[in-house]
Amino acid sequence: MANNNNKIQLIWGIALFIAGIGVFFRIPQIIPQIESIKYFSSVLPFIKICFYLMGIMLVCGGGKKIYLYFKK
Repeated sequence: MANNNNKIQLIWGIALFIAGIGVFFRIPQIIPQIESIKYFSSVLPFIKICFYLMGIMLVCGGGKKIYLYFKK
C-alpha cells in the first residue's frame, strides 16, 4: 500500500509541476484581457504578483514531491 501511495504522490507532484509551468506560459496571454477591465486596471501589479506567486508555489510544491520520491 505504501508503494502505491508513493506513486500517487509522484503523479501528483508531476501534475503540480506541469500546472505551475502552465501558469507561467498563460500569464502573458491573460494580463491584456485583465487590463481591458477598468475595475482591475488599478490593481494590475498586485494581480501579476499573485499569478507569479501561484506559479512559483505550484512549481516548488511539485518539485518537492518529485524530489522526495526519488530521494527515497
